[in-house]
Amino acid sequence: MSMMLMIHPDKCTGCRNCELACSMEHEGDFRPKASRIHVYTWEREGFSVPMMCQQCKDAACTTVCMPKAMHRNPANGQVELDQSKCIGCKMCVQACPFGCASWDFLGSQILKCDTCGGDPACATICPTHALEWVEDTVSAQARKRSFATKLKNAFAEV
Repeated sequence: MSMMLMIHPDKCTGCRNCELACSMEHEGDFRPKASRIHVYTWEREGFSVPMMCQQCKDAACTTVCMPKAMHRNPANGQVELDQSKCIGCKMCVQACPFGCASWDFLGSQILKCDTCGGDPACATICPTHALEWVEDTVSAQARKRSFATKLKNAFAEV
């Protein structure tokens, strides 16, 4: 069965350990700007939410990627990035409705969650289990889709 990252924003404390773990895993350095996950915090409301690739069913990033560097892996269903095919046009960055594909100026590369090859460092390090690596069941998909819709609506209001 395929797996997915589940976000539990009600458990997130905004510690940003996930950002540090991700940047260390991928870049070998504690550089949150190079993380594939970002924690957004609303101080007044006391609310934080970690955001990474939402693995959209109809992923806009894959549609706009002309060299097909951003594609869906037929084996596991995940949206993946093949850096060797990427031409750095940043169309995927513009297309992602959640802002989960980003451009790293220092590394001159697109940054996008790859779930650490099936062992996500962010979920492993999260002290409150706000991030979990779970089986991709119908109920998990429905919860994630519902949450993504709420986030999309919240960001549309800003």
